[in-house]
Amino acid sequence: MTGHMCLTPATEDLVRDALGTLLAGLTGDGRRLVGVSCLAPGADTIFAEAVLGAGGELVAVLPSRDYRDRTVPPEHASSFDRLLAAATEITVLPFDTAEPAAFEAANARLVSVAQLLVAVWDGLPSAKGGGTASAVATARRAGVPVAIVWPEGAERAPDR
Repeated sequence: MTGHMCLTPATEDLVRDALGTLLAGLTGDGRRLVGVSCLAPGADTIFAEAVLGAGGELVAVLPSRDYRDRTVPPEHASSFDRLLAAATEITVLPFDTAEPAAFEAANARLVSVAQLLVAVWDGLPSAKGGGTASAVATARRAGVPVAIVWPEGAERAPDR
């Protein structure tokens, strides 16, 4: 899973519904569902909750040892902790600090284990580089199928 962190409240609802539909389609024939997420606010959290709600397993990939302390905003800490506790597997990448290289490595890790990359993405390149657009490009280069989730009416909120 990759996706935008800053979504409007209405978009969060649209994405939650779209992910529920997508995941139901993936598990309809009894296949095992394992979702991999960095548990960031926004799309990552919505996806992780949808995976658990669909009866799937959650795998957490944390980009660095200080990821929670450095990047998880206080208003998201309880959700992050709850989802981390629900994860059946946790991988902490060998970076001390949450920095661009750690985030790129996390994207690469997600793509390397994915059979399908779910991307909550508006299709636009990132102004900062990396992020969702980079993960989608990495998956496409690797031949990993990508499911773009961006429901009609979806909007990004201003960056935090």
